[in-house]
Amino acid sequence: MRVSESREAKDRELRALQAALAAEHAAVYGYGVVGGRIGAGRRAEARTAYDAHRARRDALVRAVQDAGGAPVAAAAGYALPFPVPDAAAAVRLAAELEDRVAGVYADLVRASGGEQRRGAAEVMREAAVRSVRWSGGSVAFPGLAERGGTASGTPAPTA
Repeated sequence: MRVSESREAKDRELRALQAALAAEHAAVYGYGVVGGRIGAGRRAEARTAYDAHRARRDALVRAVQDAGGAPVAAAAGYALPFPVPDAAAAVRLAAELEDRVAGVYADLVRASGGEQRRGAAEVMREAAVRSVRWSGGSVAFPGLAERGGTASGTPAPTA
């Protein structure tokens, strides 16, 4: 591999790491909303997902730094894809967040190799499983649904 090809590959991986970090920032924010609206019966599930996204966010900050980048900062707030007035909407939002995270990690799988790729594939799988738990349904290829939104056609949360 030539030097320029190697540099391009590293740049692609860094961009994918930054996108994953941004998605984790959005997921942490979104689960804050979910936690405020979710019913008592699913509160522990929401807390577990929130904690997992916080841990991944922190790991991605280190990964971006290790790759020579300055980690993207969290936004002060994020636009939600729909109003979340009750527990049913909170469940839909949780599924949407996981779909979004799975999609971004699919990009990281494509852009990376070795241990980074294995880790990204595992996170993508975990997000897909959580999405199914929240929504009660699944897609054939998690993380590869319509890249402009999600399988439901609802735009994903954005900064």
